[in-house]
Amino acid sequence: MPTRIKNALIWVFGALGGILWGYDTGVISGAMLFIKNDIALTPLLEGLVVSGLLVGAMLGAGLSGRLGDSWGRRRLILAASGVFILGTLGASFAVGPVSLIASRFVIGVGVGIASVVVPLYLTELAPEHLRGGLTSLMQLLVTVGIFVAYGTDYLLAGAGAWRWMIGLGVIPAAVLALGILTQPESPRWLVGKGRTDEARTVLTRLRGDAGAAGEELAEIERAEHTERARSEPLTLRRLLSPQLRPVFVVGMLLVLFQNFVGINTIIYYAPTLLTDIGFGSDGAILANVGIGLLNMLMTLPAMRLIDRRGRKPLLRWGALGMCAAMVLLAVTNLSGLGYGALLSALTLLGIALYIASFAVSWGPVQWVMLPELFPMRIRAAAVGLCVLFNWLFNMIVALVFPSLLRAWGAGVNFLFFAGTTLLAFLFVQRLLPETKGRSLEEIEQDLLRGRPARPEAERSVPVSSGAAHH
Repeated sequence: MPTRIKNALIWVFGALGGILWGYDTGVISGAMLFIKNDIALTPLLEGLVVSGLLVGAMLGAGLSGRLGDSWGRRRLILAASGVFILGTLGASFAVGPVSLIASRFVIGVGVGIASVVVPLYLTELAPEHLRGGLTSLMQLLVTVGIFVAYGTDYLLAGAGAWRWMIGLGVIPAAVLALGILTQPESPRWLVGKGRTDEARTVLTRLRGDAGAAGEELAEIERAEHTERARSEPLTLRRLLSPQLRPVFVVGMLLVLFQNFVGINTIIYYAPTLLTDIGFGSDGAILANVGIGLLNMLMTLPAMRLIDRRGRKPLLRWGALGMCAAMVLLAVTNLSGLGYGALLSALTLLGIALYIASFAVSWGPVQWVMLPELFPMRIRAAAVGLCVLFNWLFNMIVALVFPSLLRAWGAGVNFLFFAGTTLLAFLFVQRLLPETKGRSLEEIEQDLLRGRPARPEAERSVPVSSGAAHH
């Protein structure tokens, strides 16, 4: 089989966890309109059904760092697919709020594991000049999963078949489980375990050039030996040491802003928002399908631009676009427009602008940058910790938003998110390093010297030959 096809299968099966993640987080928005017909849900229970997945994701993310280092990236992706299958079957057969929330929690454990280990796996397998695009493939498949979930919701809405909406998530989980069995382990993890010959074989297969594979292996081994010589167990004290504190703060702020710019309110509650302004259930779900399609399509240019333009420009423009969209939604909502075509059109325009801005920037870039920021020997644990907080912030928004929507109305909430998107712009401008065009080992060496990874324009020496592709 040609090297190009072998590599394509690695990226597809490695990133297939993104489809599961997207499907299971997206499907609940439409299913929730019909679950309430069979299972009595108060506003609090409704929030718990949505956020139960997010609590599970926190646990899965928290476990992923240690398990990713001990089991390996590939084996952990296989385990995540099994957890997905178990939770999805439980949720589709749930008979009451407790069993539904518990099953959503189990699904969440799989989502949390996938959200840590899949970007890690793809980052460690990708050549540096393609790393951003290939790692953001997972985010593309998250949007594919969300779109498929919305489409499934729409097709099954007439029958109110929410159990089938949820249960069909078993299919991509089974494909992932079978596919990942055929894929290689991360060469960087193999080097860390002393399995250098296996790492060389994997790199030769990935690069299609034994010489290039040997050079990359030597660089990985040097980084591994340096880290091993000065390594100590990852503790909060170590992350807050002068050496690692700047990058840990950047990682935490990245996940904080990605959640508090308001994306979760749109993904989880768009049909609810639309029915509140006069859409029928079918119309709201159909509009949701359009949102999912836009989310997916706008991730495609991000995959190309992230390695050409860099991480920071995408995040800056994305934050400004989201801010403009939230201002439009807030003004539209607070202006007192009666139900009708103008209110519907402006609301859909605001949501579309917001989704497009997020999908081309903050959606994929966070998942590319987090594994890039941390040194190899603490990468899995540090990314796991950041992603744990990602799901905590996600859960807070999902759990609180229905109550805030009822208490304040949508307009005030949109104003709040307009403010947070502006703060996100300032964070990118002032604090975030650029990692485009640099090998993981180069970024790591800067961190070990106590300096954040620098933008390409600030470096006085040329980067490795891979940067020439930009």
